[in-house]
Amino acid sequence: MHLVAIYLAGLLFGLGISISGMVNPAKTLNFFDVAGGWDASLAVVMVTALAVAAGGYRLVLRRSAPLFAPRFQLPTARAIDARLVLGAGLFGIGWGMSGFCPGASLPALGTGRVEVFAFTGALVAGMFTARWLMRLNATRAATVSA
Repeated sequence: MHLVAIYLAGLLFGLGISISGMVNPAKTLNFFDVAGGWDASLAVVMVTALAVAAGGYRLVLRRSAPLFAPRFQLPTARAIDARLVLGAGLFGIGWGMSGFCPGASLPALGTGRVEVFAFTGALVAGMFTARWLMRLNATRAATVSA
């Protein structure tokens, strides 16, 4: 049942992203083009998503645990550090250059467009590189402290 819930949540997200037109990189790029043909639809999608998520969190966090897990797994880090700022910057640069955010690129794979596959491939490569660098850094820190 857990996998069914994950599948349904992903399907709902993908449908929402597709119906809103956010799989089209031109929508994103036009949002960033404030001096030209600015398109506010991305802002509308973001505000709507924020409202739904806020309501969902308020509702769900009243429970003692999620339906399919023994406990909630919420982030505990509150620090704004170099890793966070660098990651956010890279995310923004990639989003602004390509018009795709990671969430929208997955449903956009269904379009079969080459640039979507190139972006998603670069995204996956970046994720593996980041994990490799974090492991390398942890290994170096352990070696220095030993």
